[in-house]
Amino acid sequence: MITLRSLAPLVLLWAAVYSLKPAEPILSSGVTSARPLPFFYDLYTFRDDDAGTRVVLSIAVEARRLQRERAEGQSQYRFDVRFVLADTALGSVSNTEDSVYLRMPTALSSRHLVHTYVEVEATPSDATVQRVVVTDATRPGTGQLYSSPFVIPDYSGSELMLSDIAFGLPDATGGWTRRGVTLALLPTSQFPESSFDVYYEIYNLPAGTPYETEISIQPLDGDEEGAVSATFSGESAARDDDSLAELRRIESSLPRGAYRFTVSVRNRLGGEVATRTRDFEVRAWGGGATLVEAMPYKADG
Repeated sequence: MITLRSLAPLVLLWAAVYSLKPAEPILSSGVTSARPLPFFYDLYTFRDDDAGTRVVLSIAVEARRLQRERAEGQSQYRFDVRFVLADTALGSVSNTEDSVYLRMPTALSSRHLVHTYVEVEATPSDATVQRVVVTDATRPGTGQLYSSPFVIPDYSGSELMLSDIAFGLPDATGGWTRRGVTLALLPTSQFPESSFDVYYEIYNLPAGTPYETEISIQPLDGDEEGAVSATFSGESAARDDDSLAELRRIESSLPRGAYRFTVSVRNRLGGEVATRTRDFEVRAWGGGATLVEAMPYKADG
């Protein structure tokens, strides 16, 4: 049984699906690496407070891909992340370089996911290229890059709009935090057969406006019997900028497979409708996952 439950009603169709086709393994310096380091990632966009766009990167690496070290009797894993958004038309660049460090009493299982997140502010543009580089901090010459065109949406208009839909593991005690919500972000290709959280933001829905939200999950294999949906009605509790955030719990044990998650919001006064979709994949998942906060990169010495 699949149940959709709102955790907190907090105070155009744009399909955001990213292909993880590996490019040639390289290091952040641009030098071809000796060994690849495959990883999983997703990008999410939200309105920024200064009229720009906030771009969030969720990334996960399997423990078997990382060199395990022994330190003070414990198992240690380390990798570095470089995230770049380059506007080829304007010649502007937004980027961040961060390190991830995890120490555990025992070794992680081979498919255990070590996941993290980073974010940057960017100018809306349809001429941007995104680049994500991950390198193993303990093995020089081990790393990989994924790169592709990436449209950065403009959320500054006055029409009803939705942000991207972000996915996370339930009951997060730490992780990406925004507007009072904490989400344990995980790439959408790596979800387990269990409950998960979704987060999105609604823009230009003034406080007090009655609205309706429909959420649906559709198997991508064409199985109509496996589709589910739920509808919620309420009154906007938007902030002064006419935006509000919604966090919802998907209480389910979806069978393995690929799905499309759709959110549609309708302004019941004016009739405006905004829709957003995101594809995700449920896998057999016994390895577990550990979320680690990324720290700004500092070179040794």
